[in-house]
Formats: sequence, structure tokens, C-alpha cells
Amino acid sequence: MYYIFVVNGREDKAFIMEDLEPQLKSAPIKYEIYKTTGEGDATRFVRIYCDFHQADEVCFVACGGTGTLSEVVNGVVGFENKRVALMAYGSGNNFTLHFPGRNFRSLKDIIEGETQVSDVLKCNNDYSINVINLGFDSMAAHYGAQYILKGKDKPYLRGTVRSIFLNRFNNYRIVVDGERLTRGTTMFCTIANASYYGQNYKCAPDAVIDDGIMNVEVNRSTTLLTFVLMYRHFKDGHHVTNAFCRRRMKFMKAKHVDISSKSLIYLCVDGEIVASRHFVIDIIEKAVTLQLPALRKED
Repeated sequence: MYYIFVVNGREDKAFIMEDLEPQLKSAPIKYEIYKTTGEGDATRFVRIYCDFHQADEVCFVACGGTGTLSEVVNGVVGFENKRVALMAYGSGNNFTLHFPGRNFRSLKDIIEGETQVSDVLKCNNDYSINVINLGFDSMAAHYGAQYILKGKDKPYLRGTVRSIFLNRFNNYRIVVDGERLTRGTTMFCTIANASYYGQNYKCAPDAVIDDGIMNVEVNRSTTLLTFVLMYRHFKDGHHVTNAFCRRRMKFMKAKHVDISSKSLIYLCVDGEIVASRHFVIDIIEKAVTLQLPALRKED
């Protein structure tokens, strides 16, 4: 197995190589390192490499956060003999929370680990391995990114507060496996392959990454007080069983989701914002082979 380390090349991610290089010196593998140059570069590199080395067995190790992982996955989908691993250097590392008891910072554990096939969500022309969301929370991320560009402190807190007041009433037409779920306005919707998103919120506690099904949750618009009362249940995934939340939400297992609106929709795909008035989301079964770190002995 040949390893290619796809390293997030942003200036603020220089610490990745400081952690990775000592581990590589003692690793019994053949490898190369590729540092990304900007948004979408990891996908372009991986896709071109796979196209020119289709028969080679390669493990692409995404060194960064969920965004870097997502870009690598987008490059690998459709090619055989390829695996994807993650060395987690993101701020939240939400995808890793789906796999407790594994060290996603240990190269040794990854090399000695095991494989796990995973579905992906195809969203228009992009792929998601974790969670797609829209509404209040995707707009909070969108505003947060804008505040970062402006150099504001606490950008995502600012974005969340702004979205609470501006984006609780969204006019989406959401159709799940042919059934329309939305009548009136929607506060937010999540379409999940794995369990966690955002600031480590357990949006889909019963998600399974290789079951050929996506977990869909739709929360209709509420008053600010009701929103506050519901929100405290989301951190640990208790909204799925809490009666107060369930009366205001819809939960479905699905293979196809169609989302449209007369105005522009800002969709959050594995943490990255994409905009359109129409999104079609399908489950692609067992599209990626993951190389997971070995389970710790104490577990």
C-alpha cells in the first residue's frame, strides 16, 4: 500500500507538518506528501492522481479537518483500489466522533488499522461523507465565514446570533423519497450519513455509514423561546427521543431528497457552503473505503 498525505496547506495549519514529520520518520511505509494550495485543490490532485494510477493501491491520508477529508473523498469516488484515511487536525473533527476509541492523530494506529466501507451523499455534483445541513445552522456558518474575512473576533458566535434572528423562517420545498415534508416555513434540515456536525452536535445519533440510507431531520419554524428550549437537547442527540422536540420535527430514513426554493439556498456540505436554488441528494452505497485507526486496547 502506497500512502499519499494530502496536507492542508493553509498558513495557520503549519503545525500539521510539525506533528506529522516525526511520525513519518519511524513509519514502515512508502509515501509522498502533497500540500494543498487552496479550496478544491485536494479534490483536483486526488482525482488526477487516481486517473493516472487506476490500478495502484493507494491510501490518501487527509491531514486537516472535515473539509480536507471531504475534498479527498470527492477525488476518490468512482475509483477502485483506493482508500481514504484521516489524520484529524481540524477545529471540530466531527467525523471522527462517529468512531469512538480510535486515535485519528496516530499514524501508527492508522497503518495498523482496519478498513470500513462508507456510503456517501451525492449532492448535485459534490459528495458528502458526513452531514449536509441547511437553514438556521448553515446560515450561521455562512455568516461566520464572512466575519472571518472581515477579521472579526468570535465569528461563529456572531454568525449564530445573527442567524437566530434572521433565518428561523425559511421557505424550502423539501421532498423525501417522493413525499413532501415541508408545509409552511422551516427552521433547519439535516441530511446525515454520520452522526456529528457543527460544534460537535450529535444530529443523527442512529446514523450508520454503510446502511445505504441517509437520516433526514426537518425542524419547522418556532418562536425564539421554543427554539432555546429545544436547542439544549441537540448537543447529545436527545432531540431524537425527547417528546417536546419530536412534536416539532420530522424524522425519516431516505434514499433521495429534493430541496428547492425561489430564493438562493445556502447549503452546508461537510462544513463547506454551496449555493443554489435546487439541490438533489442521493445516497451512493459503499462508495469509499476508509482506513480507520486501530481500536485502542483499553476499549
